[in-house]
Amino acid sequence: MTIDGTGFNQQDVNGKKVLAGVLGIVLGALGIHKFVLGYTGAGLVMLLVSILTCGIGAGVMSVIGLIEGIMYLTKSDEDFYATYMLGEKTWF
Repeated sequence: MTIDGTGFNQQDVNGKKVLAGVLGIVLGALGIHKFVLGYTGAGLVMLLVSILTCGIGAGVMSVIGLIEGIMYLTKSDEDFYATYMLGEKTWF
């Protein structure tokens, strides 16, 4: 049982958490970690800022991706589920 009372598949949550965290750290400027979590709008913002600024904005997006990736990986599965999957917290 979790915060929402319905329970969740811990393997699915952990897999999504690890995938989003690693992608945030490695490919943060492209926003791929946002797409993994289902945040298409935020992913497009990161991708377009990186591309449309000819890479100048990619540095900022990389730092954001790095921070978010670390945050994802350091949260417990329950906290990650509650914050990013149920709460749909898009940024940080």
